[in-house]
Amino acid sequence: MAQRRILHDEFFKKAKAEGYLARSAYKLKEIQERHRLLRSGMKVVDLGCAPGSWLQVASEIVGPKGLVIGIDLQEVPEDLGPNVRTIVGDIFKTDATALLADPDSKFDVVLSDMAPNTSGHGDDALSVRLCRRVLELLPALLARRGRCAMKVLEGSGYSELLKDCGRHFEKAKGLKPRASRDASREIFIVAEGYKGGDESSVSAAAKPKPAPGWSRP
Repeated sequence: MAQRRILHDEFFKKAKAEGYLARSAYKLKEIQERHRLLRSGMKVVDLGCAPGSWLQVASEIVGPKGLVIGIDLQEVPEDLGPNVRTIVGDIFKTDATALLADPDSKFDVVLSDMAPNTSGHGDDALSVRLCRRVLELLPALLARRGRCAMKVLEGSGYSELLKDCGRHFEKAKGLKPRASRDASREIFIVAEGYKGGDESSVSAAAKPKPAPGWSRP
């Protein structure tokens, strides 16, 4: 018998009590506790940021001297503070660096909690494709020695994806936070020490002109 999904578990209730927009906040919190990806004053981009719980956690950690930019197909209407900006856009089209004060600067951390619209068939392949898009964007987005955490569904493409992350970073490993549901196949690849990349090799779609429809909560 399939395992019954418990919607209102301890993390759902905790998020409600502590003011987070989703239980997923505690996934990033555990990643932070174990790897210390985020620090005060950092510039962070969150790809697939809706509903905004990772933006909240990142904002708390980087503080008023830091900056957190989120991109999602859906608007994040909540006011998440002066150090948070959001963009309504598609990561296959939108330039996340457009909101940085210095056009030549890059982010210290790239986050991605993106997931495909699940159908039960081929979801893991679609998830790996999203992660590979993140890797494509790194030369344009991530500073050398920067850090990354991204969600992927375990499946046939996971091992090769993890190996590829290891080629781009000094170290990369998988982590399944306690806040992930037991029945979920999601795992987070946490990578540190970005080796850098050649921006000239990034496809034209990776650094497009800024798209209309900026949203600043």
